[in-house]
Amino acid sequence: MPEILREHFQLKETIVTIFAREGRHIDAARESIRVQRAYLENFIRIDPFFQITLEPYDLGEDDAPRIVKQMIEKSAVFGIGPMAAVAGAIAGFAVQAMMDEGATYAVVDNGGDICILNDQPIVVGIYAGSSPIRDLAFQLAARDKPLGICTSSGTVGPSISFGCADAAAVIAQDVALADAAATALGNAVTAEGPLQECFPAIDQPGIDGALVIRGERMALWKELPPLRRARVGAERITKG
Repeated sequence: MPEILREHFQLKETIVTIFAREGRHIDAARESIRVQRAYLENFIRIDPFFQITLEPYDLGEDDAPRIVKQMIEKSAVFGIGPMAAVAGAIAGFAVQAMMDEGATYAVVDNGGDICILNDQPIVVGIYAGSSPIRDLAFQLAARDKPLGICTSSGTVGPSISFGCADAAAVIAQDVALADAAATALGNAVTAEGPLQECFPAIDQPGIDGALVIRGERMALWKELPPLRRARVGAERITKG
């Protein structure tokens, strides 16, 4: 098979790594990110509350951009604000743009919120910061539909989290839903409580499975891809 191309791309706060077999597929992803960010920025300019609310957003108009509607819908499932789904939504639109250009291999990693279309097996690492549980990855079989793997953390990265997870990872076919769920799951992780008690926070239709790492403990829930050993260093995560 042709070599997999990899490109780091940053547009303001959006920092992604794009993987594809053809340069034009990467071009399609970059253009999608520009377009979707413009839609979001214009909407936030009209209503700045959309960007700061931590509760479900009540859309008072029907002609909002698709990405805005998607973020509102997926985050409301978990009772949180729409920006909880922004990274996953942007990644999902980018992968769809790549598919529209004929891509059968398209991965967009938006700061740990990843949309994946892989027609060959792929390994997706789990980064949990300073936790001693490290060098784990999901082994994904080849597939012909996108998959979302999204991660929230109270100890790694700039995203808002009210919990204590080193990594709260969620898998769903809908990447924006997975992103919102990862935020909700991360918020539910307390400093001392049993990790299995966190999962009811995301027990909703469309969520395939989840994993939580907190310090020396890890818990798995529902259906997950096989776990395997893989080197997952900080240099491999998407960041500014």
